[in-house]
Amino acid sequence: MKAIWNGAVIAESPETVVVEGNHYFPRESIDDRYFHESENRTVCPWKGTASYFHVEVDGSRNPNAAWYYPTPKPAAAEIADHVAFWHGVEVVAA
Repeated sequence: MKAIWNGAVIAESPETVVVEGNHYFPRESIDDRYFHESENRTVCPWKGTASYFHVEVDGSRNPNAAWYYPTPKPAAAEIADHVAFWHGVEVVAA
């Protein structure tokens, strides 16, 4: 799978974990140069507290376009060290 935004491949992995229709990419598969920590946090009752990244490509910023669970609850353990996308990030088969 590939995650693409603003013409750049920001993540690519042969294996993702799909939860609630979202592809979670292994943390090591994202291209760090496009990701900047956000202060945004949200809480999911069964996954835990999500942290976010802003995605920046060629001077354009997509705020809070990627999220991850630093310490997911046991029911969501499979997405530990994985990152998912929204806000216009296209996830397609590689």
